[in-house]
Amino acid sequence: MAGIPVKDRVKVSQNWRSGRCREAILMKWKCSQMPWMQLEGDSLYISQANFILAYQFRPDGASLNRRPLGVFAGHDEDVCHFVLANSHIISAGGDGKIGVHKIHSTFTVKYSAHEQEVNCVDCKGGIIVSGSRDRTAKVWPLASGRLGQCLHTIQTEDRVWSIAISPLLSSFVTGTACCGHFSPLRIWDLNSGQLMTHLGSDFPPGAGVLDVMYETPSTLLSCGYDTYVRYWDLRSSVRKCVMEWEEPHDSTLYCLQTDGNHLLATGSSYYGVVRLWDRRQRGCLHIPRKQRSYTRCKTLGKSSGQSNPAPR
Repeated sequence: MAGIPVKDRVKVSQNWRSGRCREAILMKWKCSQMPWMQLEGDSLYISQANFILAYQFRPDGASLNRRPLGVFAGHDEDVCHFVLANSHIISAGGDGKIGVHKIHSTFTVKYSAHEQEVNCVDCKGGIIVSGSRDRTAKVWPLASGRLGQCLHTIQTEDRVWSIAISPLLSSFVTGTACCGHFSPLRIWDLNSGQLMTHLGSDFPPGAGVLDVMYETPSTLLSCGYDTYVRYWDLRSSVRKCVMEWEEPHDSTLYCLQTDGNHLLATGSSYYGVVRLWDRRQRGCLHIPRKQRSYTRCKTLGKSSGQSNPAPR
């Protein structure tokens, strides 16, 4: 972090060691559910029902303008998930459709993607991958002339809750409900749609993976119903994770985020708790004092949470 003055770095280091974090309320909602969200530059993108709203930060960097900078619509039901990629917003809806919105224009296209709600979506390198309750994952091109043309349909034999494309753009991982005899974490070839490998061998039945993310091309993190955050290194083993952290209140973990260094943040269903973890330690480092129902958010870098208290 060479761009941060030494004095500020010392303060951050001291706060980190003692677990002190500054808390502030950016926005309030009358409902008790936290939306899916992403932070991009000086704008915060938030899903509310079947809309995605963009709010710009004020010059102080600590508060948001109340009036949305942009409103992106197109779904007939709630937005289940969305990602920002290549000046586009790719959204997944409960109506089984995928929406493609240009951030700086009114351009919006939506197309039927799955027979049931699209629970997750990711986009990198001009490729969209989606996962659905209909037990399929699909690969789509982002190119404007080919929107809606499915490249591959993958039968996962289980409901897909989470999905992520590898930084190398050669494969993607799916996290499923773990209702079958196979691992809920599987890696697929992006070009052919063929199964490459599965991660782990000791998941209990029902240990569905609700969030998964690549940290590097060979390392990824996952969390879900079994209350664990798991860290996988594909260079060492695909059968066993190299590190894991357990939610102390035995509560489902809905989402996670990392700063790429030592910090982990997780969101659980137990009173909407967000926990901060030091990856060099087993125990939790910090829990925000003010808890709110279903606060499932990612607050480091690009952030996100989901609009429903539990997957449908």
